Amino acid sequence: MTAVEAPEGRTHWRRALLVLLPALTVAGGLGGALAHGVLASGLLIQSGTIQLTTSSLYGTHYAAALVDQTVETATGTTAATHPLRMGFANGLLNGLCLAQQQQILGATYTLMITLGDTNPGSWEISTQNTVLDLRTATGTLDMDGLVDLNINGPDITTVTDPATNQPVPNPLLSPEHRFGIQAGYAKFDQVTATVDDLQLPGLLTTPNLSITVHPGTATCPAPQAPTGTPGTP
Repeated sequence: MTAVEAPEGRTHWRRALLVLLPALTVAGGLGGALAHGVLASGLLIQSGTIQLTTSSLYGTHYAAALVDQTVETATGTTAATHPLRMGFANGLLNGLCLAQQQQILGATYTLMITLGDTNPGSWEISTQNTVLDLRTATGTLDMDGLVDLNINGPDITTVTDPATNQPVPNPLLSPEHRFGIQAGYAKFDQVTATVDDLQLPGLLTTPNLSITVHPGTATCPAPQAPTGTPGTP
């Protein structure tokens, strides 16, 4: 399930083991959790910039709003940014690739995680309460159902509180007077995005998981165009 690529040419084995051990540990843990196709604890990535690609992301109770976020710059100072935070109550993904660069012992490596299969018509990954902060994104977004544009960020809704059966107020934690979008359904195709945060806190199901470590800077393959239509998330 897990493949680890080492740099070409001479390799100092002690250094290589130090580099690869964290990735292998993560791969083993995730592999065990996904032995039956379910990652019960979800997936949370909140450290640095991530490249994300997917053939298609489809979900119900879709919303997006501008949020305030403090990030650390290359000089070590902090700066305020305003990413677009996107959320789905229940989602289906048609393949998913995540790539993030890491500096280890002065060298650059790319940790790449791929989920799902290679069938562009399967929408084989299911999630709950997907939340991601987009820095940049390209793709085709199609919204349906009751669609509200330019609503106040805190007024959007996605998930429901199981205790009260009422929508959770301001689930994306948007400040007042920020741009917001609300839709019953949304489908985002051939997505290539730069993401600051990715949260899949509910059940995550996928038929396959692969974790690879690449020397230098590597990127996810360009996403395929989806075929057919997704099912019900």
